[in-house]
Amino acid sequence: MDTQQIISIIIFAVTMAAIMTESLHRSLAAVAGAILLIIFHILDLESFASYIDLNTVGILIGMMLFVSVVKTSGLFEYIAIKSAKISKGNPWLIMVMFFVITACLSSFLDNVTTVLLVGPMTIAVTELLNVNPVPYLITQILASNIGGTATLIGDPPNIMIGSSANLSFMDFIVNTGIPSFIIAVVTLLGFYFIYGRHFYVSDENMKAVAKLDERRAIKNKKLIIVSVVLMVLLVLAFIFHSQLGVESSTIAITAAVIIILISHEDMDEIISSVEWSTIVFFIGLFGVVGGMQETGVIDIAANFILDITDGHTTLMLLLILWVSALLSSFLDNIPFVATLIPLILTMGESGIDITPLWWALSLGACLGGNGTLVGSSANVVLSGIGKKNGYEITFKNYLKLGFPMMIISIIISTIYLLIKYA
Repeated sequence: MDTQQIISIIIFAVTMAAIMTESLHRSLAAVAGAILLIIFHILDLESFASYIDLNTVGILIGMMLFVSVVKTSGLFEYIAIKSAKISKGNPWLIMVMFFVITACLSSFLDNVTTVLLVGPMTIAVTELLNVNPVPYLITQILASNIGGTATLIGDPPNIMIGSSANLSFMDFIVNTGIPSFIIAVVTLLGFYFIYGRHFYVSDENMKAVAKLDERRAIKNKKLIIVSVVLMVLLVLAFIFHSQLGVESSTIAITAAVIIILISHEDMDEIISSVEWSTIVFFIGLFGVVGGMQETGVIDIAANFILDITDGHTTLMLLLILWVSALLSSFLDNIPFVATLIPLILTMGESGIDITPLWWALSLGACLGGNGTLVGSSANVVLSGIGKKNGYEITFKNYLKLGFPMMIISIIISTIYLLIKYA
């Protein structure tokens, strides 16, 4: 290795260490790493800009803006209360319905946004029933990551993969959506045997839930109608974006602009609600990984993987799937995915079919987040909501349920991918 390659590896390693140990804010760590690459003349401003995936950044900004407007309408709270009423206070049915709501919302919204909306409602309903909300919160952690795995826009790693590999919304539905649905069903069956058969709620508490008025959650009826219509159109546009010849980022930003114009919400408030630190984190991270691409380190790593697997696609698929899952249980999956994307693209230049590898990376990185309480941001946020309300989910207690469920989900993913691609 030459000097520039060694420097790019050191900067990457130090940046990743700072992100994983949280010794620096992850956005600051990523930007600092990118700046060091420019200072050491590994990248210049032009080459740095070329490594930023603008489609990924555009989708993130567009969807964040869109969701910021929609949630002001009260739509999500309305759905949660209505679902609790439909269940007639049955604790198991409420768990199923909140699991489904969380998974469905996470398929189209940011996971953290989803749990911030559903978590407090879950605690409110379970307190009315006088049951422990912790099992409900744990199922929602699992649901948020399973749902996020299912679609192109459900989880940042999928957005990154879809943009880099030019994969469509329907490609994700077929390759990650189907196994995610199977995993969701198996997960619910598992929780039925763990919790569902042992719930007991008095008739009086059931009636209390039935008396909830979902209409009180509505803050802007007109905006709710507009939001539902636009969400349907947004999903259709994502599904057919390849045929329309329009980038996913263009669709997301267009939807955001339309709903902001219609809603007449305060623009400053909407813009300030965007997680700009996340956007900055992505931009810096693209640069840090770009430094290793620029110096050829990614090529060296790709050739090493090709050598140890002898170019066998199935072996590479299994390696990426399981390593992604295990590492993503403890580490932030976004830097990991950002590193592997150029690696897989480089392997594709050798003539092998890398299509199955994208799905292995997506399933492993997204589902791996269910392994531990720190596996994804949604896990940390939802456990924080529980603790704030006096219901703590400990790392150890979550691990007993989350890690086995994660392993089962990866086994299902392995079987699905082997049947489809082996």
